[in-house]
Amino acid sequence: MKLKITLCTSALFVVAALGAPGLAFGQGLSPTEAIEQWGAAWQETDEKKRMQIIERMFAEDGIYTDPTSEVIGREALSAHIAASQAQPSENTLEMSSAVDSHHGIRLRFAWELKSPDGKVLMEGMDYGELDEDGRIKLIVGFFGPFPPLESE
Repeated sequence: MKLKITLCTSALFVVAALGAPGLAFGQGLSPTEAIEQWGAAWQETDEKKRMQIIERMFAEDGIYTDPTSEVIGREALSAHIAASQAQPSENTLEMSSAVDSHHGIRLRFAWELKSPDGKVLMEGMDYGELDEDGRIKLIVGFFGPFPPLESE
């Protein structure tokens, strides 16, 4: 399945080459479907529509955190997305891996921040967990490559 989402803000996702969905339990979203909806929420500029997406894919007390921010709950996530969308930027954030998951609830994916000419400005990865209903309960973003081992 391929999903492409574009928006000119600092918080932009282009979601591509996602793996096949599959549920571990319950009637909720698979890890891949949850991240597709995650990307759609970051792209949606209409507050009401964005909240509808967030309610489907994000736990009521879900947490999003990265080195620059931490938000808890659906309303806080929607406000954070709106604030990101308000910052003018022509850079794009693109997924650079498929969603990798195990046990049906833990997931990770890689991404790259690119300039309009396609130059990679930053890379990173996000780790997440789903709740028993298949909603995202945690997304932890990391910026940059893994640090090198220190030589002794």
